Amino acid sequence: LWRLHGSRTTRCRSSIRHLRPSGAAGPDLAFDLTHTPVPDDLICPADDIVDRRVLRDQLNAAITVAGATPAEPRAAVVPILKAALELGRTKIATAFKADPFASAPTTRAYAWLTDAVVIEVFALANTHLHPNPNPASKEHLALIAVGGSGRGEMAPHSDVDLLFLAPYKLTPWAESLIESMLYILWDLKLKVGHASRTVKECLRLAREDYTIRTSLVEERFLAGDAALATDLTHRLRTELFALTIPDFIDAKLTERAERHRKQGGQRYMVEPNVKEGKGGLRDLQS
Repeated sequence: LWRLHGSRTTRCRSSIRHLRPSGAAGPDLAFDLTHTPVPDDLICPADDIVDRRVLRDQLNAAITVAGATPAEPRAAVVPILKAALELGRTKIATAFKADPFASAPTTRAYAWLTDAVVIEVFALANTHLHPNPNPASKEHLALIAVGGSGRGEMAPHSDVDLLFLAPYKLTPWAESLIESMLYILWDLKLKVGHASRTVKECLRLAREDYTIRTSLVEERFLAGDAALATDLTHRLRTELFALTIPDFIDAKLTERAERHRKQGGQRYMVEPNVKEGKGGLRDLQS
């Protein structure tokens, strides 16, 4: 859904996983809140979970009065972000208790909350911690969710899997920005899995490693350079995925068989592993 500021609001069915660039680059969701994609299929209203406009104002106010040393801005914003996470998780948990069979809207709600926090941290790193108003072509970055984060299905304490996509080898500016982002996310006690790659590196590594390829099947643009993210999506689908479907399916079936073997190879276990066992979460996701 593209919700407009002002007196008129248009709502439509949407899902977090569909919020990806296609074609021309749209507004950068890290900086432009005039058009904010808000799904309406969560366990409770998205703005009840986290209102990004309010959160943005709070962060800007806190960092404006923070000291100049690298640690002081971080110390100023982490409590605000932590409070937003805690409040959002409480809202989702309360709604889920009232409707305990609404599992899919609940997992999407946790993904929406995590997205909002991660995007705001990206915005902080760009605008306050490492401002670069006129970046060179090699200094563009796209922030992309992969794996379970990219699928838009998360539990309260799921890993946050991120890809920092660059057009060329990372510059010192990009390295500093990513480092600052990660420190804040770690301060929030989020379990972050991350990689920094170019489009060419993503293609090469995905050809060589089925785990990486699987994570990129569900890549989802969050913020930054939308055109760069669109290029990755297009090239993955045309140069890799479309040409290797049988091999990929065979690899996933082999992986599933080995996973089942390690879990005892049976459906009827006294203490089943609901994630890795037969008929478990891994099987549903695959």
